[in-house]
Amino acid sequence: MPYARNEGVRIHYEVEGEGPALVLQHGFSESVIDWYEAGYDEALRPDYRLVLIDARGHGTSDKPHDPDAYVLNRGVGDVVAVLDALDIAKAVYWGYSMGGWIGFGIAKYFKERVRALVIGGQHPYARSMGALREMVQRGIAQGGGAFVAGMEEMFGPESTERKKRLLSADLEAYLALAQDRPGLDDILPTMLMPCCLYAGEIDPLYPEVEACSRHIPQVTFFSLPGLSHCDAYTRSELVLPRVTGFLEALDKS
Repeated sequence: MPYARNEGVRIHYEVEGEGPALVLQHGFSESVIDWYEAGYDEALRPDYRLVLIDARGHGTSDKPHDPDAYVLNRGVGDVVAVLDALDIAKAVYWGYSMGGWIGFGIAKYFKERVRALVIGGQHPYARSMGALREMVQRGIAQGGGAFVAGMEEMFGPESTERKKRLLSADLEAYLALAQDRPGLDDILPTMLMPCCLYAGEIDPLYPEVEACSRHIPQVTFFSLPGLSHCDAYTRSELVLPRVTGFLEALDKS
C-alpha cells in the first residue's frame, strides 16, 4: 500500500490507469473507496493516470487528533507530497466537498502544481462548521450509531457499506478537522488556470458555488437540477459527461 509523508504524517494514495495525471480528492468522512464505488475510477481510468488520495484523518492515512494538523495548508501539502512521491510536476486536481476546499487551498498555496481545477459542491467563502462539530461530538459521547444517524440527518441515507465505514471512523480525528473555515475568496481573480465548478441545485451550498464562479477568469460552471450535496457526488452518470467534456477540451488545448 503506497504512502507519501508530509511533516511525518503518512498519506495513503492509489494510482490507476495511464495518461495525463488526474488527482481525485474525496469529501468529509469518505476515502478513495468512494470514488471506486461511485464509478469514477472505472470511467476515468482508460484515459487518465488517476491519483486517488485518502485525506489525513480518513481511509488508511494517518489520523492526528490535534486540530493544528488539519489547517488548510497541511491538507494541500499532503497532495503536493503525493505528487512529489510520484514525480508529477503538474496534475489536474478534482476535489468534491472537503476535497474542493483543499482545491481552493491549492489555488492559494501551490497553484504552480496544477494544470486545472475541478471543484464540486464547495465554495471559498468563510464558513462555520459548528453543526458538523456538534454531530461528531454527539457521536463521540453516544457512540458510532449516533454519528451515523447524524450523518444521515445532515446528508441523507447512507449505503450499508458506507454505514460500516462510518461506524469504524476515528471521530476524534473528525472533530479535530471540523474547524471553522476562513474566507479564501480573495484568490478567485488570481485563479488563472482553467477551472470547472459544479453543484447540485438543492445543495445548500449551491448559491455560493454559483456566485464564486462568476469571479474566476477561466471558469466552466454547471448545475445539477434536483440533486442534493451527496447526490451530486454519487450520481456520477450525471457528473462525468460534463466534467469529462471539460477535461477533453483541456487536453486538446
